[in-house]
Amino acid sequence: MTAHAMPVRRPRRLLALPLLAAVLAGCGIRATEVPTDFGPAPSRVRCSLTEPSITTQTSRGVPVRVFLLCGSSLVAVDRTVPVPDGAADSERRVLVAQGLLDELAESPSATEKEAGYTTDVRGGMTVSGPAAEDPDDTLRLSTSPGDLTSYALAQLVCTFSDSAAAEGDGSVVLGGPGADRPRRYRCTDEVRSRPGTAEPPSTEVTGS
Repeated sequence: MTAHAMPVRRPRRLLALPLLAAVLAGCGIRATEVPTDFGPAPSRVRCSLTEPSITTQTSRGVPVRVFLLCGSSLVAVDRTVPVPDGAADSERRVLVAQGLLDELAESPSATEKEAGYTTDVRGGMTVSGPAAEDPDDTLRLSTSPGDLTSYALAQLVCTFSDSAAAEGDGSVVLGGPGADRPRRYRCTDEVRSRPGTAEPPSTEVTGS
């Protein structure tokens, strides 16, 4: 009795590969294992400036740092603000604060925009010194701090607290245009890393 050879069965998945390739080709899709090129790589590392900003190079005044938004965090960049020689300490504090506020409201330079920097502080805001019952280091904003976005408030608090506008202890006393008591705000690592969700911690201050 002659033995019959058993038929050879090919794995179904191997047979399916040519069929899949044909279907993809028919749909205008080229089968490939190489990742698709979505365009050229960025010309600059995000949130990294390789040269001083034009503002710092051409302006004369007091060197300062302001905190801009980049990605989801705050990043310090160099600026200068004009302060007249011989200004008294109280006047100097307000002048520096106003200069910082103006810099924050200014649109970032072309170089900074290319690196991903933005600001949430809007123009037209002003700052003045303490009211009659406020502590001497109070800064009163024309817009109540509670009405600012969390990003703008974080930018202001971290910028002011890191400057001659504050006492140098990592905090700043801010109030609005009304009679509400000012509050002492602090810039923390959490605020710098997550300004959209971590609001600057604050406590109410009383008396001078």
